[in-house]
Amino acid sequence: METRRAPAPYRRQQTEAGALRLDANEGCPPPLANQCWPPDPELLRRYPDPSNLESELAERLGVNPDQVLVTAGADDAIDRACRRWLRPGRDMVLTRPTFTMFHRYAQLAGAGTNSVPWWEGPYPVAQVAALAGENTGLMVVVSPNNPTGAVIGADELARLRAMRPEPVLLVDAAYGEFAGTDLTPKALALPRTLVLRTFSKAWGLAGLRVGYVVGPADLVAELRAWGQPYAVAGNSLDLVAQALQWPESGRQEALEIIREHRTQLGSCLERLGVPYLSSQGNFLLCRPAHRKLLVRGLAALGVVVRSWPDDPELAAWVRITVPGSPAEMTALQDALETVLQPEALLFDMDGVLADVSGSYRACMRQIMREENVDLAPSEIDDAKDRGKASNDWELTRRLLAERGIKRSLAEITRRFQELYLGHGDQPGLASREHPLVSREWLLDLARRHPLAVVTGRPRDEAAAFLERFGLTPAFTAVICHEDAPAKPDPAPVRLALERLGVSRAWMLGDTPDDVFAARGAGVLPLGVCPEGASRPGTRQALLAAGAVMVLDSSQQIQEVLA
Repeated sequence: METRRAPAPYRRQQTEAGALRLDANEGCPPPLANQCWPPDPELLRRYPDPSNLESELAERLGVNPDQVLVTAGADDAIDRACRRWLRPGRDMVLTRPTFTMFHRYAQLAGAGTNSVPWWEGPYPVAQVAALAGENTGLMVVVSPNNPTGAVIGADELARLRAMRPEPVLLVDAAYGEFAGTDLTPKALALPRTLVLRTFSKAWGLAGLRVGYVVGPADLVAELRAWGQPYAVAGNSLDLVAQALQWPESGRQEALEIIREHRTQLGSCLERLGVPYLSSQGNFLLCRPAHRKLLVRGLAALGVVVRSWPDDPELAAWVRITVPGSPAEMTALQDALETVLQPEALLFDMDGVLADVSGSYRACMRQIMREENVDLAPSEIDDAKDRGKASNDWELTRRLLAERGIKRSLAEITRRFQELYLGHGDQPGLASREHPLVSREWLLDLARRHPLAVVTGRPRDEAAAFLERFGLTPAFTAVICHEDAPAKPDPAPVRLALERLGVSRAWMLGDTPDDVFAARGAGVLPLGVCPEGASRPGTRQALLAAGAVMVLDSSQQIQEVLA
């Protein structure tokens, strides 16, 4: 018995709650959706009947009701078509890159796919027609194409149909409303041609999972037999029927906003030096110089976009859904500019500018030894990685308490400062500190970007370190313990932005507290792990907190900026 291996399950990108979702090309929120509830209770207890909706769609399209089949999203129609006209030994012909579900459903049907590249410009009619042969079950045209946004003209579509009249031609017009011209009427005039439409995109009803296929009655009848008899829930059918009665002016206004924002997004990308493809969908496909930086950077700032790191053809590309509201558009532009065009750089001090392994860390270990506790350096790293540990006095008190030793914060602070600053004839451990960056490098960086320090150190200790190593001139602002609540509170990062007079910045920190504070202030967070591979836990903790990347040293920021 032949066994076919199924493709890996489709996985949607994971996102944090409250993120601006620009990864799935979902449409604008429907303006009157709140008026469509509650549903008729009978819809909950009866099997659904899509015939009324199919008749309504047929009337709008100028076809007979038996030429329309309502499906569970356009995906359901693609699945039915692949199961009907594809099988082992048959193939699907299409362009690439394109909507991934065509390849998945062809694979599930046991068929192969043949494709030619089409990124932009005229549709490659001759090349696609040349691929289609006697074993071709489906020819597929996606227009506007996902993810490129390219479109086929009506004359090109007719020419393709004429050159290869045998296989069923499947035209995916899911994004048709966003294009300059609706291809549907021209496509329906062609023989053996089916058109896919959906309420997920321009109608903003992706959660209902309602699409439809329209075409010759004999082909549509076959698709009815190759799927579930009750594919779409009654509630979904009812809500879509109500949506069809909404004023057309409201939907056209939403479409016009998308087109305007598409132009604005293109201008923004161009201004930031990011190449992109011209699109007639509600998205733009762009090719940043550093894909991972852009994708993770936007995610850290609460904006989720689509990327394909495991796809060799699309690995360098990023698709951005066009926002549907002015507020979302502003948020996207601000995030893009922060990631790609920072106005300033912010630095944590300890572990980023200053090596404190022999000072602050040594103070903690000495206090623990005095309490007969042997504290390994890795245990301090672990405590820092757990977060809410920017105050070393409080962290020392907490580590003692975890071991059953209760000491007041005042006691800990007094002894800590004696060890750090010195007491009597005993020199302070502060003398063991040294910079993790060169003075010349830092001063050179400051000539090109305003710099600030955001540290939990007391002001006199921060100033002493900077002065001792001649680093003071590099920094326009120094935010210290006395100025704002401790990180992970974003207040000290916001204060640094205010004192620098900027709104877009990157911040380098070595703890999750630094990352959380930066993200909370709308600043791009980058991790620094000076010990590199010897601190894999710290590196992972920084990435888990949302750091865009983790550098082995602060001076690597120069490479990232370049």
